[in-house]
Amino acid sequence: MTRLGSGLYDADHYEDALSVEEAELSMLQRVGAPEERILVVQGNLAITYSEMGRLDEAIRMKRDVYYGYVRLYGEEHEQTLVTANNYASSLGELKRFEEAKTVLREAMLVARRVLGEEHRLVLKMGYHYAQTLYEDPGATLDDLCEAVTTLEDAGRTARRVMGGAHPLTVDIEREMRNARAALRARETPPAGDK
Repeated sequence: MTRLGSGLYDADHYEDALSVEEAELSMLQRVGAPEERILVVQGNLAITYSEMGRLDEAIRMKRDVYYGYVRLYGEEHEQTLVTANNYASSLGELKRFEEAKTVLREAMLVARRVLGEEHRLVLKMGYHYAQTLYEDPGATLDDLCEAVTTLEDAGRTARRVMGGAHPLTVDIEREMRNARAALRARETPPAGDK
């Protein structure tokens, strides 16, 4: 069923993919399948919900998947950290910046300790964290400075470890420009305020 759902999703037949994924989840729950298998299907469902614009359902499902992995493997497992990043990224997309920052702050501390500063996931988390800082309309000057610093650090590391042409390095550097522009806009007084 997973292959069928994935194939339908890849062909942009989201309604059909959703039907298959929901049926698969129901079946797995009925037969008492291992929790990891259920979490994988729930993750696929969350992605399909997002693609269909059903964002509230998607975010609830991503939250459930994240906490499911915390229960199953603990906070230090790489899959738990991946789902924390995915959940927080989705929170940021929904402009739920405070929640996203909270999830990412906690997960980044664990990821840095467990995976190391140069790990791709740690760099992605830093990228998403900085994004939630500078995109938040309520961001303080300190938040904007932290976003720029976080992206500068991540950019240097990504360039050294993966090279300047790597998609993550390119993304980090793009966000660095955006964060710097937001900081400059905040630091520069309006023309009539001199």
